[in-house]
Amino acid sequence: MSTQKSVTVIGLGPMGRAMAAAYLDAGYRVTVFNRTAARADELVARGATRAESAEQAVAANELTVLSLTDYDAMYALLEPATAALAGRVLVNLSSDTPERAREAAKWAASHGATHLTGGVSVPPSGIGNPDAYTYYSGPKDVFAQHTATLEVLTRADYKGEDPGLGALYYQLQMDMFWTGLTGWLHALAVARANGITAEELLPYATDVLGTMPNFFAFYAPRIDAGEIVGDVERISMAVASIDHIVHTTKAAGVDPALPAAVLEAFRRGAEAGHADDSLTSLVDVFAKNGS
Repeated sequence: MSTQKSVTVIGLGPMGRAMAAAYLDAGYRVTVFNRTAARADELVARGATRAESAEQAVAANELTVLSLTDYDAMYALLEPATAALAGRVLVNLSSDTPERAREAAKWAASHGATHLTGGVSVPPSGIGNPDAYTYYSGPKDVFAQHTATLEVLTRADYKGEDPGLGALYYQLQMDMFWTGLTGWLHALAVARANGITAEELLPYATDVLGTMPNFFAFYAPRIDAGEIVGDVERISMAVASIDHIVHTTKAAGVDPALPAAVLEAFRRGAEAGHADDSLTSLVDVFAKNGS
């Protein structure tokens, strides 16, 4: 009887293909499925087994890793395959909201399957890197049973039983990532309008962003303690600074919508009585605006 470990990977975009390749590299018996069957060709040439349907793919192994656009794609593929779900573990590494992850866990349970939510912190090139990590949440015993298999992909960072936590941590990371990256792209547009190339700005952009961990570490305990004293910086200072950025952007003929949105947030903070408080008071301002 073979003791070779096995896994199914459904969804063969760049991330799914990287995951399946990592399992092949680790000596796993890998079954793959994708609606566009040709995406599996290279993996099959390396030894993976191509399933002819999602149902066949799920039935092939106890553990199925899903790498799809969102949870709608999961339902589209697995609703016709519910007969194969009983006793299976679905590791859903697709992006979606915490609430949808909780709904998916209930849906899987209704068909006899277990759902582990995952949020991958790296692009496809980071798969197989032990320094990378993926957030997971769901039944702790199931996570523990399959940790070794999950860690073929990245380090497995378990966040708790609540199925929504893996998705929540992932979305928090994406909030910071996309906002930060967009800020950099906006700065590059202003730079280019003034004859400065991305390569010329790169070392300074790296320096600025490299200081962020220090700011996070300084402010995190203050925020948790509810301390918003403006002894380092104040919202009134930030309003003036961002206003200058908006004017500089307009003068360059660049769309000012992004810094203008930040300026509006700072002004809301000042109007809420925090003009002389730290920028960290915006945490509460944002929370109240969303209620």
